[in-house]
This record gives sequence, structure tokens and C-alpha cells, in this order.
Amino acid sequence: MKKLLFLALAFCTANVFAQKKADDIAKFNVESFDFGKVEQNHPATATFVIKNISNEPLVIDQAAPSCGCTVSDYTKSPIAPGKTGTIKATFNAAAMGPIDKTITVKLAGIDDVKFLKLKGEVVAPSTSSVKKK
Repeated sequence: MKKLLFLALAFCTANVFAQKKADDIAKFNVESFDFGKVEQNHPATATFVIKNISNEPLVIDQAAPSCGCTVSDYTKSPIAPGKTGTIKATFNAAAMGPIDKTITVKLAGIDDVKFLKLKGEVVAPSTSSVKKK
């Protein structure tokens, strides 16, 4: 009898501590976006598509950029099972050099987070895009 009680308690405890992970409920079309070469002072936007692969509505709690040079916008309403939402990240491209930024995505009811990567390079504007006076 004690063994049966112990097994039942162990099973219940395992279920309580089993946490859903972001990969269990959501699938991204890509987790890394390469802008390639971006001209300085010409903002660039990446769009990540997130699909709800669970049986319950999916809510994006937060999509936080790693710095102030990037602004994010995301689907605020619940995403129905089987449907998609978006996370848009706009990089301002003010400073020349490599782009290596992260968007940290937090989903409602999920402890772990997803990291979306932005990469590329900001280069000097081409002579064809510089206005002549």
C-alpha cells in the first residue's frame, strides 16, 4: 500500500513540475534574420511569424529588444490555435558597423523565453542615395 501511495504521489508531483516550453506551443518561421548590408540612417525592419501549435490561445506578453536602437511591435491579441501572429523589429541603422541584436520574446504562461536574432552590417550611404545640392 505504501508503494502505491508513493507512486501516486511521485506521479502527481512530476505533473505539477512539468512546465511547458515555448517550443511546445509556438513555432517561428525563422529565429534569425540577416539584414545584409543596410545603408546608414535607413531603418530596416524584420518580420518574424509565430504560429500557435497548441490547443489553447497563445498570447505574446513581451517582445523586448536588446537596445534602444531597435523598436519592436507584436500581435497583442490572443493567437488562436493553428493561426499566426507577427513580431516586427525595426533597427534604426544610425551607427555604422555590425548588427548583432536580440529580441527576447516572453509568452504568457511559459517560464522560458525565445531569443530572436538580428544581424547584418550598417554601411555608408551609397552615392546614388545622397542628395545633390
